[in-house]
Amino acid sequence: MAAGLGGSYRELMPANRAALTAAEVMAFHSSLSNWGRWGERDQLGALNLITREKRVAAAGLVRTGRTVSCARALPTEPSADNPSPVVHLMTGTATEQYGGDYFAIAPHGFATTHIDALCHIFHDGKLYNGYPIERVTAHGALELGIHELHDGVVSRGVLLDVPRALGVAYLAPGQPIYPDDLERAEHQGGVRVEEGDVLLVGTGRWTCRDERGPWDSRERLAGLDASCLPWLRERGVAALGSDGVSDVLPSRVEGVLLPIHTVAIVAMGLHLLDNLDLRRLAEACAEERRWAFQLAIAPLVLRRGTASPVNPIAVF
Repeated sequence: MAAGLGGSYRELMPANRAALTAAEVMAFHSSLSNWGRWGERDQLGALNLITREKRVAAAGLVRTGRTVSCARALPTEPSADNPSPVVHLMTGTATEQYGGDYFAIAPHGFATTHIDALCHIFHDGKLYNGYPIERVTAHGALELGIHELHDGVVSRGVLLDVPRALGVAYLAPGQPIYPDDLERAEHQGGVRVEEGDVLLVGTGRWTCRDERGPWDSRERLAGLDASCLPWLRERGVAALGSDGVSDVLPSRVEGVLLPIHTVAIVAMGLHLLDNLDLRRLAEACAEERRWAFQLAIAPLVLRRGTASPVNPIAVF
């Protein structure tokens, strides 16, 4: 069991998949907290669980040399789920006799593949590890900025393809994922999430979008129920990604909009990867007959930034 966790997730989660109350979720800020675990000045949170030995073991998973991107193309077209599209302007063409361009990106939201820095979410006047929210200023984040990941994130990645485990093409928008769904996907894939892993959870979001068309993802999106939070802490997940935003929307917790984001980032120090495209990765895992692989994530070195667009690469 992870240090500091007051009980197993089975003891902390409600029976019969009942929705958690706001008070129960707020209690996770204490029972699941990693504040001070890696020192008062810690900037990396749960990424500290990725040791050198863990990286070496992840490198040992490379057998065929196959590489797979887990990112979407930068979304430049506005849509119901992309109200702030990436701006792509050409600064050089045949007219100028060279090729050049300019990008402007608002990475947060429901469209761009990105990784959240630990300064992204506030709770009760604090950031992760107890830093005051005033450390996020008009000039950027003075603590926990995305530049703290300048050496990249390399570890064992594990994909849990929940729709595959449930025998469906995709989860319905707003459908929650519970700990037993995660364990069912583990069992089907013959894999177990371990300390220091980067966990990727598939919901089939983009397959659903292709079939149904875009919708306002702020209103309805498949994702993890808040009852998964103790499970993530107990397993020692180092970073969490999804083809959604990890949270199920609506959250099923009255008065708490994004319990996964709030508790995972602020209390647990868990970096979140949002809006991944996991379809090709799922195909590769099925063909390679394994659901664990080396995963490399290299955020842009943006000093004091709250997030970065990212292109995670799985290597088999």
